[in-house]
Amino acid sequence: MRTRPLLALLAAGVLLAGCGGEGDAPAGEEEILTDPSGDAGLAGTLTVFAAASLTDVFTEVGDRLEQENPGLEVQLNVAGSAALAAQLEQGAPADVFAPADEAQMARVVDAGLATGPELFASNRLMLALPLDNPAGIEQPEQAGIPGIADLLVRDVTLAVCAPEVPCGAAAAEVLDRAGLSDVPDTYEDDVRAVLTKVLLGEVDAGLVYRTDVQTAGNDVVALAFREAEAARNRYPVAVLEEAPNREAAQAFVDLVLSDEGRQLVADAGFFEP
Repeated sequence: MRTRPLLALLAAGVLLAGCGGEGDAPAGEEEILTDPSGDAGLAGTLTVFAAASLTDVFTEVGDRLEQENPGLEVQLNVAGSAALAAQLEQGAPADVFAPADEAQMARVVDAGLATGPELFASNRLMLALPLDNPAGIEQPEQAGIPGIADLLVRDVTLAVCAPEVPCGAAAAEVLDRAGLSDVPDTYEDDVRAVLTKVLLGEVDAGLVYRTDVQTAGNDVVALAFREAEAARNRYPVAVLEEAPNREAAQAFVDLVLSDEGRQLVADAGFFEP
């Protein structure tokens, strides 16, 4: 399965839309996707727009769907959910949309671009630190899960997502609750960009999802805090109304919602919705 940058994908879509040939389907007739090998199954290209935090688990879902359907190529396009929703509103071609919160899906549904989204996962923030922990952030000795203000007791450089994306909205809610709204030093386009800042030691700490902490493994130190539960994000998925490969899109969504898909989601560190 291929993961490609958003702008490159959109550019390709524009070029394809503007180029015709003798083999094009007649106007008004839907092209029938077939497996070039001659075997029955899904075929063609399936384009999935997904929140950055879904990169790993959706890569696995796409790989499994491709293994079952040799004629199918899944292209996973990951970015901040707000950016993806905006591109869909502007006519970007895609088959499936899976943002990191219900607000961005509602935006797409309200625009008439999707119907019937279903929740399949939820996620919550953790405080991620570089391994060398230059700011000396420590878990308090008090019993129970600390508040984030108990962790950020020193002047630190903190990275969070931009407020217009789901991880940024969750970070803003967490920090507002703790009276720390003015603490962030840098705002990133998506949660993977925040994680990268932490991994490179460019900040003392970052607010990332539990799933991103799991992805980083032993390369970061992660601390839980009690405000995170109240700011949990829930993830919906839907087939887009103008999906060029609707059959494959439905198969992808069905796999995500199946017992097999839910196990993959759980293994990636997500919670039940």
